[in-house]
This record gives sequence, structure tokens and C-alpha cells, in this order.
Amino acid sequence: MPSEPDQHTPPVAPRHPHVITAHGDERQDPWFWLRDREDPEVLAYLEAENAFTETATAPLAGFRDALFEEMKARIKETDMSVPARRGPWWYYTRTEEGKSYAIHCRRPARGHDELPPAGEPGEEEQILLDENAEAAGSEYFAVGSAAVSHDHRWLAYSTDRAGDEKYELRFRPLDADIVPGTAPEVVPETSYGLAWSAGTDVIFYVRMDEAQRPHQLWRHRLGSDPAGDELVYEETDRRFSLGTGSTRDAAFVLVGLHSTNTSEWRAIPSAEPLAAPTVVMPRREGVEYAVDHLTPAATPGGGWFVALTNDDARDFRVLAAPDSELGSHEPGAWREVIAHRPGVRIEDVDAFAGALVLSERAEAETRVQVLPLRTGPGSPSTDPFADDLLAAGWIVPAPASPSASWLGANPEPDSPVLRIGRTTMVTPSSVLQVRLDDRAETLLKQEPVLGDFDADRYETYREWAVAPDGTRVPISVVHRKGLALPAPCVLYGYGAYEMSIDPSFSHHRLSLLDRGVVYAIAHVRGGGEMGRAWYEDGRMEHKANTFSDFIACARHVTERGIARAGALAGRGGSAGGLLVGAVANQAPELFRALVAQVPFVDCVTTMLDDELPLTVGEWEEWGNPLADEAAYFRMLTYSPYDNVSGTNPDGSDRLYPDLFVTAGLTDPRVAYWEPAKWVAKIRALSPATRVLLRTELGAGHGGPSGRYDAWKEEAMVLAFLLDALGVRDPG
Repeated sequence: MPSEPDQHTPPVAPRHPHVITAHGDERQDPWFWLRDREDPEVLAYLEAENAFTETATAPLAGFRDALFEEMKARIKETDMSVPARRGPWWYYTRTEEGKSYAIHCRRPARGHDELPPAGEPGEEEQILLDENAEAAGSEYFAVGSAAVSHDHRWLAYSTDRAGDEKYELRFRPLDADIVPGTAPEVVPETSYGLAWSAGTDVIFYVRMDEAQRPHQLWRHRLGSDPAGDELVYEETDRRFSLGTGSTRDAAFVLVGLHSTNTSEWRAIPSAEPLAAPTVVMPRREGVEYAVDHLTPAATPGGGWFVALTNDDARDFRVLAAPDSELGSHEPGAWREVIAHRPGVRIEDVDAFAGALVLSERAEAETRVQVLPLRTGPGSPSTDPFADDLLAAGWIVPAPASPSASWLGANPEPDSPVLRIGRTTMVTPSSVLQVRLDDRAETLLKQEPVLGDFDADRYETYREWAVAPDGTRVPISVVHRKGLALPAPCVLYGYGAYEMSIDPSFSHHRLSLLDRGVVYAIAHVRGGGEMGRAWYEDGRMEHKANTFSDFIACARHVTERGIARAGALAGRGGSAGGLLVGAVANQAPELFRALVAQVPFVDCVTTMLDDELPLTVGEWEEWGNPLADEAAYFRMLTYSPYDNVSGTNPDGSDRLYPDLFVTAGLTDPRVAYWEPAKWVAKIRALSPATRVLLRTELGAGHGGPSGRYDAWKEEAMVLAFLLDALGVRDPG
């Protein structure tokens, strides 16, 4: 059993001999036993670590509480999202002070020129789902999917009460004329994704296999026993995950099948829910595509499928085909409507009745481009793509760099306006309405910041580090204007799955900035900030670039006089936790402290076990060490757990930066034992290192589910960082 904790003596996880053999290589893993969640000794160890963390941070308790109250005071707790119009209703969510979860609502819509309602809920509000009422009595609660039927009479929603991402699907009538108890059934163990049929009598949902891979599409008839549900499609290739949803124009139910580098879509007409799914474009290894569908405005001739693909286009291009070609798979069925433009990554294409909207990225900046279609009465052609779309297109104006712009909630296919989101690291997120005819903008809402916040007190800018191979790596920086530099600094990184960490505003970050701390985002390779090449140069055999980029960014902000030497902290979560763990081994001298939240730090052992959730699907991101000897030894060079050392290259004792590590006992994405084993090994080999482990015993990958509990966790992390950097009081 682990020893009783006190402020100075952390628990010690016992060692049990265990050898892992692969490709003729043997690795000793004495903490492998922590994988057995049924072992009482495992839970006792995790509880002991939690107790030690509470004891060790007890001197920060007052500071942590003050940070929580400070952070909470900036947030308008009773607030409402900007309603989005869908047919005869405005749909929105709102929050109430003192309540942890969102309330889903709607109210009637009037004329098409009506602006979305704002302010108090009003008598016309209908509450669709109050998550607070649903969460009563549950330590953890999350809504997985929620979908209102096309006739607006039913809500389908799924809930998780354990944090393991296994959801129970339920149905709620929204019209008073529906007899109570019409659909009382509960569908167990569903995954993300729901799609209604046009007639609101059938709903499609997703189920997972034993490895928690979404792999099956099921069809349920409303009001029937789920035991009679029908399997519509099963994906047998374990690299692929399945998802479902409806097209914006509600014409089709789409079934998406995705691996890391290959995709396939199938379509079911919403009006024919019993039809078999039809392949949109056949699966081809290494070819990715995404699908949308449009019904042109007032133009005869049927609808069109629009596909965004990397086929012969590294940064993607856009194709189109009429509905009549669905399932034909003839070489000429699809034609190019937006050509490949190297260096301009098309991340998404949204199809509307009168326009295509591209979400693009170039030079670490996002933009939204609107491409009007030739449609409507008087058009010389029934072909909406007859014109040069790019020549007629226009880019929605964006804030000064570094910034982020995105397409917001636009559920109606024929709306004359677009919802756009904008933010920078100094300006709160804004929701705008842009007219498609004259491009006029209307600010619908800017995220409120309570207190004496003034954006003019802060400045943000872009820096460029140089990696060891000469690649320029962008860094987004924000701090108080007039701050005496160099100053304490927190550097954040992720770098995986082509996910981009765009520069955005954070209420909580103000607690760092107002204390004279610089905050910076290292846009390292493996993310998508600089296009598809940026991603490819940070995965598989190029994964080491992710870590060397982050180290280059750390050195850059120090050498440029932005970060004070000895007062630099790093932070990352999940795959970003892998980044933090690798950097801790490769350049511990650069950092005063590191935060690794649900970190993927035992990557080799996890990727060797094809029975674990998600492992097989992850091979295309990291490599397959089970079958590929080169991948095995390559991953061993950076695996944080395998590279923990008690000595530096010169033979001296290694002291790691102060470490704050989190885990979730029910986490299906990064198992709790990865951070637990990592911490145990660091404690054993570098006993002088200050390392804290906090495991959520009733939550998963995302941490606590309620917003107040999430803010308290963030306050704990910020208290740790500020204490490590020697900062307490506002500057």
C-alpha cells in the first residue's frame, strides 16, 4: 500500500516486476500494475496522490479560492447565446447564476428580417432541456448529442453520467398535443451523432465496439422498443470510426467513415429512411473528403453534392456532382469547382442555397470566404457552378493579426445572412451577422467581460521562432501594455491531429496577464496552423519536429527578451501532454514548471495494445509499433514515460521542472494509468522533483463536467503556475 502522505513525503507506488517485449527489445515496467482499475491498491494509490496534492497545495488554498472568485467575477453567469433561427423558431442556450449546466431553449420567430432576440427569456420561451435538472444527483453529467426533429416536435438527446462517453439516448415531446409517454424508451450505450428522418418517425444513432470505437449505425423507430432497432451499417475496419448527421438542407442523412488519412461517406435520403446507405465516393487509401449537399435557390434541376477533398490536392480542392450521379462512381461524375491553391488550406466547405462558404487558413491565419452561386429566377443556367466562383468571391473582413475568424451557427440553407465569429487574444469573441447581398455587418453580441476590463490595456502580436531544421514556427503572444519585459511567461502547445490552436480570448487568462505574466501559444508542427504540410511534418516519422519546435519557441521567447530566464512555464493537455512530457525529458533546464493535463505519456505501451480504446485508429497518427519495428524504436526515442531519467547527460542528478499532472479515472481517450505511471517513475528516479498528480475519480478526459467545478480546477492550475513563477499579486 502507498505510504500515508504529508506535505513533504509523497506516496510511493510499489514496484511489481513486469517485462514488455517487442521486436527483440525488453522494457522493464514495474508500474504496469496500475492498469488494473479493479485492484483496490490502484484506487488507494490514486486517492493517496490526491490527498498529497491537496496537502502540498494547502498553502495555496486561499490564493486558489481568490483566483476562482476573481475568474468567476469576470463571467456573466446569467447569460444567453445568440439565438439561431431554424424555421419558425429561434434556438439558443442560456445559463443561470449558481447553476453549473446549460439550459436549451427556443422561442417563436417572426419575419425573416427579424434580428435574433436578446435579453430576458420572456414568456414565449420554451425550455427544451434543462441540464441542471437532468444532472441532479449525479457527480458527473454531460450531454453527448441533441437534435430537434425537422418538424420541431421532438427532441432527441443523449447523456453520460460517468465520464466514459457512453450515452443513454432519450426522446422528449416538444408539442403540447403529443400524448405524454408516447416515446418513453431509453436506448443504452450510444455514441456521438444523431440524425432524424424527414418524417420524424425514425432516428439514426451510433454505437461503439468493445474498444469504444464508433462503428455501427442503427435505426430506431420513435416509440418502439430499442430491442427491435435495426443495424443499418457496420464498419469492420478497426482503423475507421463512424459518425452521422443531417445535411443542412435536411435532404440526406450522412454516414461518415474516417481514419486518420482516409474517409468515405454514405448517404440516405431523409424521406426514405429505410433505404440502404449509398456510397458518395468510393474509399481510396490516403484520400480524404467531406460532403455537404445543397438545394439551389429557386432553380429547377435537383440538388448537388459538394465534396472537399485532398485527392490530387495537398491543401484540398472542392468538387461537385448532381444528385443524379449519386452512386454512379463514373470518372466524370464529379467536376472541380474550386482548384487546389498550394499554401491555402481549405478546412471546410459549407453549402447554402445561394453560396458556398469556405473556411480557409494561410500563414497561421484563418479566414471565411463567400462564393456566390448562379441561382434563382432569371439565371441563364440551372448549373449553380457555371461561373468562376473564386473570381466572384469575397473574404469576410477579419481583425488584425493574430486573430481567428470562423463560420458560426447557420442552420438554415437559404438564409440571406451568415453568422460569423471573430476574436483575438485581447478582444472577446464576437458574433456578427453579415448580409450576403451588400456584405453589411451587424454585431449581434460580444462576449461580456464583467469588472473593469479594457481591451486597450493589452497587446498581442506574432513572433516567429526558427526550428533546428530552419523552419519558421509562429508564436502568438499577449501581455499587458507597458509590461516590463522580460517577464514570467506561460507557453502553451498541442501539435497533433492537424488541430489548430488559434489565438482567442480567455476570461481566465486575465488572471495571468494582470499579474504581469506573458501568455504565448507555440503553433508547432503536427497542428494545422500552416496547412496540411505543417501537419504532415509533425506526425509519424516526423513527430520529433513537434518537440523541437516547442523547444525552439521556448528559447525564442527567452532570447528575444519576452520571457524571463528561469520564469518560463509550459502547458499542454492530451496530445499536448505528450508534448510537455517529451520536452520535460529533452530540455528540462528551460522551464520552471510544466502542466500536463490528461497527458498521453505512455504512448509506446498503449500503441502496442490493440485491445485498448482507440489504439488501432491512432496508428495512422503515431505509427504502429506492434507491426512496424522502425515505428517502435522511433516512438521509444520520445515516449515521455520510457525516457524518464534520474541523471542528466553529464551524469549529474536530474531535477525536472515542477510538474502538475491530471488524470480522469473513466477517461476512454488517455487512460488514467498513463499519467499515474509517469508520475510514479519520476518520483522514483528524480525524488527531488516536485510533482503533483490529481485524478478525477468520477470524470473522464474533459475533467469536471460542471462549469463551476471546471473553473475551480483551472484556478488550481493557475495557482500552481503563478506560485512556481513567483507571482502572487496583480501587477
